[in-house]
Amino acid sequence: MTKPDTKTDALLDELLQGCEPPEEVLGEHGLLKGLTKRLVERALAAELTTHLGYAPHVRSPLKSDNARNGSSPKTVQTEQGPVDLAVPCDRAGTFEPTVVKKRQRRLEGLKDKVLALYAHGLTTRDIQGHLEGV
Repeated sequence: MTKPDTKTDALLDELLQGCEPPEEVLGEHGLLKGLTKRLVERALAAELTTHLGYAPHVRSPLKSDNARNGSSPKTVQTEQGPVDLAVPCDRAGTFEPTVVKKRQRRLEGLKDKVLALYAHGLTTRDIQGHLEGV
């Protein structure tokens, strides 16, 4: 039998506070769609940080011409409907995201991934690894 995760339950209770009708959670502008967008964008930003080898707003420790270079818009289809993402770019054009690959237009099973991540209480690095591995 699994023991309840009080930290995750408290976080979910805080997120759902004030969300009465199901549309506020699952609707077009609902909580789940917003969480999906933010989670994917953070995972993409973490991937770019790993690719470049240094954090945002930090001077590159390497003498490299490659750096962050804004983002490009992308719309992907999810179980909650279309989600507009800002996919980060690098100057050299060598960044190949794995969470949402180039030319990928559909996120399959993301809801299950998000719920599994919340259930395990993973860190940002763990979440990125989980999304890359699935």
